Amino acid sequence: MVRPCPTPAPSLVSAAVITTWPADLLLAGIVLLGATVQRMSGIGFALVAAPGLIAMEGPASGVLLSNFASCLISAIGLATAWRGLKPRLMVPLVLAALCTVPLGTWAAARLSRTALLIGIGLIVCAAAAVIARSVRLSALHGRSGAMIAGAASGFMNASAGVGGPPVALYALNAGWSAAELVPNALFYGVVVNAMSVLLKGFPRLPARALACSGGALAVGLLLGGYLSTRVPERWARRFVLVLATVGGLVTLAKGIAGL
Repeated sequence: MVRPCPTPAPSLVSAAVITTWPADLLLAGIVLLGATVQRMSGIGFALVAAPGLIAMEGPASGVLLSNFASCLISAIGLATAWRGLKPRLMVPLVLAALCTVPLGTWAAARLSRTALLIGIGLIVCAAAAVIARSVRLSALHGRSGAMIAGAASGFMNASAGVGGPPVALYALNAGWSAAELVPNALFYGVVVNAMSVLLKGFPRLPARALACSGGALAVGLLLGGYLSTRVPERWARRFVLVLATVGGLVTLAKGIAGL
C-alpha cells in the first residue's frame, strides 16, 4: 500500500512571516510606539517594542527585529549627535559586548520557546526596575566596570533584544552627563545591534510589512521629537518603564503558560 507523503512542517521563518494588513499595521504600531518613546526620553525602544515584537513574531524573529530597528534608530540619532562621541570611553564597553553577542546568539538558538519567553520577560522586568531605581553598584566603575556592563549588555542584546540597561547603569555609576551618554550610547547601539543582526541574518518580512514598519519608525521619531518639547522627561521615562514592565509581564506569563 502506498502511503501518502507527510506534509512538511512549516519552517520557523515562514511561520513568522506576516501576511495580513491587520498584522502589518499592528507591527507598525509597535515600532511607532517604541520609536516615539525612544525619541522622547532617550531610552526605551527595545524595552517597549521587544515584548510586542516577540509576542507577534516569536522569540527569535522578534529579538532580531528589535535588534534591526534599534540599529536603525541609533544610526539616525548618531548622524546628528556624533560631535559628542568619545570613542576611547566606549572601547572597553564595545569590545566586551562583541565578545558576548555570539554567546547570546548561540544560547537563544538552543533554548526552547518557553524558556526564551520566560527569560526575556524576566530580563525586561528586571531592567525596567533597575533603571527606575537608578541602582548604583561599586563594581560598575572604571575599565573593569565598563567590561562587565558591556559583556552583560552584549549577551542580553543578542538573546533578549534588550541591551541598553547595563550601559545606562554604567553611565550612571561613572557620573556621565546626559550630553555624554546620548551620543556614546547611540554609537554603542549601532555597533552592537549591527553585530547581532550580522550573526543572525536580516529580518525576513514581506516588502509591505517592511514598508509599514519603516514608515512607522520615521513617524515615531518625528512624533517623539515634537512631544519631547512638550512632555517633561521624567513623565516620559515613567511611561516607558510602565510600558516595559507590562510588556515584560505579558511575555513572562506567555512563557509560564507554555510550561
